[in-house]
Amino acid sequence: MNKQVDSLNEKEKNNYSGFGEDDFDTEEKEICIISDVENLRIDVYLAEKLHTISRSFIQKLIDQGSITVNERKIKSNYKIKVKDIIKIIIPPPEIVEVEAENIPLDIVYEDQDLAVINKPQGMVVHPAPGHYSGTLVNGLLYYMESLSSINGDLRPGIVHRLDKDTSGLMLVAKNDQVHKFLAQSLKAHSIKRIYYALVEGNVKDPQGVINAPLGRSEKDRKKRAVTSKNSKEAITEFQVVKGYGRYTLLELKLQTGRTHQIRVHTKYIGHPVVGDTVYGSKSNKFGLEGQLLHSKKLGFVHPTSNNYMEFESELPDYFLKVLKIIKT
Repeated sequence: MNKQVDSLNEKEKNNYSGFGEDDFDTEEKEICIISDVENLRIDVYLAEKLHTISRSFIQKLIDQGSITVNERKIKSNYKIKVKDIIKIIIPPPEIVEVEAENIPLDIVYEDQDLAVINKPQGMVVHPAPGHYSGTLVNGLLYYMESLSSINGDLRPGIVHRLDKDTSGLMLVAKNDQVHKFLAQSLKAHSIKRIYYALVEGNVKDPQGVINAPLGRSEKDRKKRAVTSKNSKEAITEFQVVKGYGRYTLLELKLQTGRTHQIRVHTKYIGHPVVGDTVYGSKSNKFGLEGQLLHSKKLGFVHPTSNNYMEFESELPDYFLKVLKIIKT
């Protein structure tokens, strides 16, 4: 099935999810776009128009001859003209066999429907380019007989994710019915998700709400940023747990679950997470391997028993070590 996108207006752009490298199944796809701007590099234009495809991936397609303008092959620096007919052929993704691996997992709770996992810092949640082994999913496939299939072969059981260098509690669904229930609970904001983060600077307000929409950064598409362009609502509640002068320990509650939400929101208010070299300081004063951000509490209504369950994970040793250093 082909998808045609003709000169989207702003309202349509906000409703159009775009196409990304992980958004396609096993079929080759063709996209046709009629240009609505003048004198802009085609790779820049397409990265903006199809906002979930990276510019580097677009350049790769151009080099392969999979992107043409008016039926002619072009280069990445081609300057488009109004009413240029741009055709993009998206090849089927590489099929990857995800193998079960005997990886130690901290399983906090498990029953026939779901599990609560305490993920360590440094573990990738699911296979992706560059990380096809050693992930949480590889370990889940080894330990658990069944996992939900809603998110495909690369993300079985994964209801929500944590960044590679964020530690703490996350939910895993063992069947599709439970997955749908938990996904709907997330959407309805009825799952309690509490994070602890050590941030830079002295947060003066004892509590507050950060309500700022998030989307891809226009400067670096691998990052997220507060923006009104192709963005989604993002809301984070926070309160100060303890001040340390140049640092502050925050408790943060997610109302929404956008990619890198806490890390971008704390940067937005001028207090990036300590150890976050992407959104914060490039220096690594405490010799950390990632940001001091931990999913500490997780509460939800069990989809089968209808009982409310809540779990808590202690801060990891490296986090506590830094708190001890800044306290002295």
